[in-house]
Amino acid sequence: MPETATRRISALDVLRFLTELVAVGSLALWGFLAWPLPWNIVAGLGAPALAILLWALFVSPKAVFAVHPFIRIVVELLIFLSATLAWWALGQPWIGLAVGVVSVAVGVAVARRDAA
Repeated sequence: MPETATRRISALDVLRFLTELVAVGSLALWGFLAWPLPWNIVAGLGAPALAILLWALFVSPKAVFAVHPFIRIVVELLIFLSATLAWWALGQPWIGLAVGVVSVAVGVAVARRDAA
């Protein structure tokens, strides 16, 4: 049997996972709070589902489509941008700015680590 190399999970991997959870949670919160009934149910479930679908197709470690790393970064940035804009739409620009800055900083750190 061929041996497969396993990579240990680092603190940076945990931070990346947490930023992705915050982005999906932010989209769900936006969907449920920014829209009137019954559209809030559609947006509250649909926005995070779309973000998860895009992440699974292009960004995840076992992505369905193997794309250039630049495309992966663009998709991930679009997800983080949508979470940032969701907070701004909810009238919380400082939270949105914090989510965006932390998410991008963690993404850059992960990209630098993976490139090395």
